[in-house]
Amino acid sequence: MDFLRPASWEEALAAKAEHPTAVPIAGGTDVMVEINFDHRRPEYLLDLNRIGDLSEWEVGDKTVRLGASVSYTRIMENLRAELPGLALASHTVASPQIRNRGGVGGNLGTASPAGDAHPALLASGGAVEVESVRGRRMIPIDDFYVGVKRNAMEPDELIRSVHLPKADGPQQFSKVGTRNAMVIAVCAFGIALHPQTRTVRTGIGSAAPTPVRAREAEEFLTAALEEGGFWESGNPIPPSVAKQFAQLAAGACNPIDDVRGSAAYRRHAVGIMARRTLGWTWESYRGKERSAQCA
Repeated sequence: MDFLRPASWEEALAAKAEHPTAVPIAGGTDVMVEINFDHRRPEYLLDLNRIGDLSEWEVGDKTVRLGASVSYTRIMENLRAELPGLALASHTVASPQIRNRGGVGGNLGTASPAGDAHPALLASGGAVEVESVRGRRMIPIDDFYVGVKRNAMEPDELIRSVHLPKADGPQQFSKVGTRNAMVIAVCAFGIALHPQTRTVRTGIGSAAPTPVRAREAEEFLTAALEEGGFWESGNPIPPSVAKQFAQLAAGACNPIDDVRGSAAYRRHAVGIMARRTLGWTWESYRGKERSAQCA
């Protein structure tokens, strides 16, 4: 196994072009586990730790540009207001040591359906910035996951950053695991209210071959909120609406039975999480969000 250690982004792109099979490593929280257990033996490792730009972020008027190696700890500490759903998801990642090393770029590169960042990224919306010596392109987050641990990147491309809209409404994240720490999700759910466009987005993890959105649930809830005038009134969402939303969210799953949980349990748990996170986000909207709008 050869170890490549570029000193700049340009050198990294050149190395990836010359060795398309090279496995990028930054935090190493996924890659090193696979290597240590001899589940993976890449010919080349491409160390990106000397490239400082990957560990930086930029908050704009409407979006946040998040470097691929920005750690979960720094997201929690610095971007809670701008990216609340992702900050909540970051809290659930493994241990403090892993949160200090791991970043969203690693979750995206691995593209495991159990990655904690995926539901929050899908609920938020945005795009993944990837680059090669051939140029840069933006892949919408909805199009990024293409199969089990497969993403839409070309072999010579590297993830540089993720561009996410700043939250314009409440966001929530919920995860089911066998314990409270150091656990891979049995299933996970993210939701984001977008009052400016009067829409709702969701994300589901570890309950289908790829991270997915519950699109029918989103469309149902978006229509129910609009037709009932809930955005203006801030009235409580009727239990029948919340129940239907939860059922549709569970129906978006395509899970399997494995050692962490059965398919039936995952569907049930996603429905419960959908109903609960909807309740939490709507209560937040009714309180803090609407008070701010009226001030």
